[in-house]
Amino acid sequence: MRSILRNTKNNSLMKGEIILNLKLKEKINESLSAVLPITGIVLMISVFLIPMELGSVVMFLTGALMLIIGMGFFQLGAEMAMTPIGEGVGVQISKLKKLITVLLMGFIMGVITTVSEPDLQVLASQVPSIPNNVLIITVAIGVGIFLSLAIIRIRYKISLSLLLIICYGILILVSLFVPKEFLAVAFDSGGVTTGPMTVPFIMAVGVGIASMRSDSNAADDSFGLVALSSIGPILAVMILGYFYQPTEADFALTDVATVVTTQDVARVFAQGLPIYIKEVLISLLPIVLVFVIFQTMTKHYHKRQIKRIAVGFAYTYIGLVLFLCGANVGFAPVGAYLGKELASLPYRWILIPIGALIGYYIVKAEPAIQILNHQVETVTNGAISVKMMDLCMSIGVASSAGLAMIHVLTGISISWFVIPGYIIALILSRLVPDIFIGIAFDSGGVTSGPMTSTFLLPLSIGVCEALGGNLMTDAFGIVALVALTPLIAIQLMGLIYKMKLDERRSNRHVMVADDSDVIIDLEEE
Repeated sequence: MRSILRNTKNNSLMKGEIILNLKLKEKINESLSAVLPITGIVLMISVFLIPMELGSVVMFLTGALMLIIGMGFFQLGAEMAMTPIGEGVGVQISKLKKLITVLLMGFIMGVITTVSEPDLQVLASQVPSIPNNVLIITVAIGVGIFLSLAIIRIRYKISLSLLLIICYGILILVSLFVPKEFLAVAFDSGGVTTGPMTVPFIMAVGVGIASMRSDSNAADDSFGLVALSSIGPILAVMILGYFYQPTEADFALTDVATVVTTQDVARVFAQGLPIYIKEVLISLLPIVLVFVIFQTMTKHYHKRQIKRIAVGFAYTYIGLVLFLCGANVGFAPVGAYLGKELASLPYRWILIPIGALIGYYIVKAEPAIQILNHQVETVTNGAISVKMMDLCMSIGVASSAGLAMIHVLTGISISWFVIPGYIIALILSRLVPDIFIGIAFDSGGVTSGPMTSTFLLPLSIGVCEALGGNLMTDAFGIVALVALTPLIAIQLMGLIYKMKLDERRSNRHVMVADDSDVIIDLEEE
């Protein structure tokens, strides 16, 4: 009997391992299709426009390989660990009776996840005149306050559109009095805080809280946490600008490593790898600690779930180490080099279509975007598919990257792009179904991830350096633009959706009461 039980257990474990391996293979294949286009674009540029040494190309391709494997591991790890933990925390928060306790929990979660975000560390190291820790703590406090506000919104069913209009109205008003050298950094900080560490967790918290509600709008309200969490750091850093006024950037372009042999390539990546092993470990530890404390206090997960979450943490760790090392060592130097060389060409305007093309495909390689897209498909029961979200996000980020190149080439203030853009997005929020508002504003936060900060930002800085521009006013701001245009693109999709719904009702002559938020399949017909 014991041998039968033992065999059954072993078979179950083997089956679980096979499933995990198949899922990992599937995720890596998805990553491959995401990274290949941007790799191809860079190679084409190196062949026809800006020649690159063979060693530099090998460095870039090695970085691409690490990105592919890393993103595959990360996506599976986030699915196994970050999402269930976030949902569990959200469920427990929804059970709390005292408002002050809910606010405190939201604040603590926001601060911990933000401090853990690798992208924020990158931005902090690039901003002069402000100590890294001061900027990080300021941003974390901003996220904590607004995450608490977002949780309260879901709990008390406050209109997301109305709340966004009020918050962005305050933001636009404050921006009028912020030193121009600080404006771009403030808006960029809102984008980098919602990266691969925070997005899976924060979004899952929203789903967990909304799942405890039984009303018809619960699914709609599961979105919006990332959107509101992105406002907090922008406002907090703007206020910080009254105390610190940087005048120039302290950023040094990273040169592409000189390599001759494959051993040289291995040496360069081996030197960079320990940095990210330590960095990701420090980033992940606070979330692991939250899980341990949460499980000790609530006993929310059974033994099998704990094992699955532990494996998920391991996958997340491996994935982020490989991804960040590949992006920073292999991709970032090439981005800076191409930006500098392209800006030196007599026809530097070509940067606009090249930037747009890179933006279109780079969004597919952002780990957090894939998490959002799959969650949208799940919550809407497939009505808003991953394919549709990919297309909208790609068009949005392509527009962002094109505008960013215009911004850095002309020196036009970032406020002339950002403020009218947010006004348009807020106007659209009054015209589209509620679910599209949450999805759109959440998408703005997730598009500005590590690929943006490690390739597009260095590209922009390289252009600025070549043109002799002001890094603070001209180079920074690309993250803000990348976070902006998806807001408009996805809400335009929502507007099309609404028009399609109205057309159906008109054609069928059916009176449907209060169905503006009922999901239909946009891909039908």
